[in-house]
Amino acid sequence: MKTNPNTLRIAVLGGGPSALFIYKRLIESGKNTIEIDIYEKADRLGAGMPYSRAGANDEHITNVSGNEIPDIVTPVAEWIGSVPKDTLDKFGIDPAGFNEYKTLPRLLFGQYLAGQFKLLQNKAKESGIATTVHYHTTVTDVADNPADGKVNITLNGGRKAEYDRVIICTGHLWPKTQEGKIPGYFDSPYPPSKLAFKANHAIAVRGSSLTAIDAIRTLGRYNGTFGKDQRGQYTYQADAATPGFRIVMHSRNGLLPALRFHLEDSHLGKNTIMSPEEIAEVRAHNEGFLPLDHVFDRNFKAGIRKNDPGYYEEIKDLSIEGFVAKVMALRERVDAFQLLAAEYTEAEKSIKRRQSIYWKEMLGVLSFAMNYPAKYFSAEDMLRLKRELMPLISVVIAYLPQSSAAEMLAMHRAGHLDIVPVGDDSEVEPLETGGIVYHYKDERGESRHDSYQTFVDCIGQPHLSYEELPFRGLVEDKTVSRARIYFRDPQKGAEELKNNKQAGQDRDGRYFLTVPGITINDSFQAVDEYNALNERIYIMAVPFIGGYNPDYSGLDFGEAASAAIVKALLEGAPLNP
Repeated sequence: MKTNPNTLRIAVLGGGPSALFIYKRLIESGKNTIEIDIYEKADRLGAGMPYSRAGANDEHITNVSGNEIPDIVTPVAEWIGSVPKDTLDKFGIDPAGFNEYKTLPRLLFGQYLAGQFKLLQNKAKESGIATTVHYHTTVTDVADNPADGKVNITLNGGRKAEYDRVIICTGHLWPKTQEGKIPGYFDSPYPPSKLAFKANHAIAVRGSSLTAIDAIRTLGRYNGTFGKDQRGQYTYQADAATPGFRIVMHSRNGLLPALRFHLEDSHLGKNTIMSPEEIAEVRAHNEGFLPLDHVFDRNFKAGIRKNDPGYYEEIKDLSIEGFVAKVMALRERVDAFQLLAAEYTEAEKSIKRRQSIYWKEMLGVLSFAMNYPAKYFSAEDMLRLKRELMPLISVVIAYLPQSSAAEMLAMHRAGHLDIVPVGDDSEVEPLETGGIVYHYKDERGESRHDSYQTFVDCIGQPHLSYEELPFRGLVEDKTVSRARIYFRDPQKGAEELKNNKQAGQDRDGRYFLTVPGITINDSFQAVDEYNALNERIYIMAVPFIGGYNPDYSGLDFGEAASAAIVKALLEGAPLNP
C-alpha cells in the first residue's frame, strides 16, 4: 500500500531486459515519490526468455558484443573480471583475452543482466525508492478503472492488486498450436531443452533466422560432435547411433542470415533518429503521412554517400525496390552456403581490421531509425516495407555470430545440413499420426510434398494479433484497440480491400490496413478505438506492438523505448519531498 498519498505506485509486468531498462530509467529519474512492484514468473530478474534456460542452452551465443550493449551500470568487459573462474571455464572464456568486442554465451549474459538488476535495486534503496519483487508470479489479467484513475491486475491464484501506472513488459510469447497434439511437431525451439534428443532421420526446420540457428546448434550437438581439423577449420561427425540425422531448413528465397561484422557505430545511429519536430514537419507536407522513401533517403542513402561514395554512385538512383532487387539478385545467384563461407571471410576481415561494411551497417541504422515513426507510414508504404525491404533487412542485420556460421558450414560439408528455398505460398500440413508434409514449389515451379517425422517452426517471434492478447480485461473493456494504418490513396485502398483480408473501411469511409498487435502512441501508451490515449497503461510487450514497430527486437530497442515510456509516465508526478 502507499506509504504516502503523493506516492505513484507503478507495476512492471515482467522482469526481463525490457523491465531492466524501465527500472533503470525510473531509478535515475531523481524522483523518490514512486513505489515499484515487479512481477516475474521466473526466479530471477534481468535474463528474461532469451538469456535464461527458457531460451538458451550453454551452446547459444549472443549476436551483440559488449560495446553494442547500452549502458546499464557496469560494462560487460569490466564485469567479466568479477565472474568466478569455474563459470568462465565452463564457457571457455579467458578473462585476460576478453574485450568489449567479444560476444558472450547467452546464459552468461543472462547472469550479467541479473547482476545489473541487483545493482539497480541497491541504487533504488539508496535513493529511497521502495521496490518489491514478486518472483514466481504470473499476471493473468489487467483491467483499467478510469473512474478511479487506477489499474487493477489479477495474479495467478486470483489475488488482485491496484496501481496508478502499469507497464507491460511480458516479453516473448510462443503460442502453441500443434505442439503436444502432433508427435514430432514443435511450434518453436524454446525452451531448447526439448530439442535435446537423438534423431536418426531428417528434421524439417521452417525459417533460417537466428531462431533456426538456435535449433541447429542444439540438435547438432545431441546428434554429433564438432571438432577442428589441422587447418583449424570446424568439422562435424554424426553419432554412430544417428547416421541418418540431417536438418533441412525451408527458407524464403533460400537465404541464410548475414554474419556479424565490425560496426563503426556500435549503437546503430541512435543519434540519427528523426526528432518529433522533424517528423511533424515532413508529415505536414505529406497529408499527415511519413513517406518511407524519405526515411530511406535520409537514414540509408545519406549514410552511404558519406561513408562509401563509390557504392553510393551504384545505388543513388535506385528506388527501394530497385535496391532490394540489386542486393537480392546477388545473394540469390550464389549457393547459400557458398555465400555464407564468403561472408564469413569478409566478416573476419572487417572485425580484424575494425572496418565496417557500410551498406550493411546503414541497413541496421535504417531499421532502427524507421522503427519508431513507422506508425506514420501510409498503408501503401507499410505493405512495401513488409514485402520489399523487411525480408532483406531481416537477413542482413541478423548479425550471425562467427561460431554459429562455422558450425553450420561444418554440418553442411558433412552432409547433415541443407537449405531449401520456398515461397510465401508454402504450407506445413501436420499429420495426426506424427510429423508433417511440407508443401511448396521448387525453383522450377514444380509442386513438392516432402514428408518429415520431425518439424520445428523457427520463423522467430511472431507478430501477435489483438485477439491473442492474454489480458482479456483490456480487450473486453475496449481499453486497447487493433492497430491500424491508413491508405493515402483511396483508390489503392479500395483495390487492396478486394484482395486483402486485413484491409477495411472505417465509419468515415477511409480505407485502412489492420496490422498486428494493438495501437500505441509514441510514448507506448495504450490507445483505444476512439484514438484516446491511456495515461495509466504502457505496452512494451514486443509480440503485441509489431504492427507499429516492425523491428522491435534487441537491447537498443528496449533502452530507447524505456526513455519514451518513463518520460511520459513521470510527467506531473510529485517532486521529491
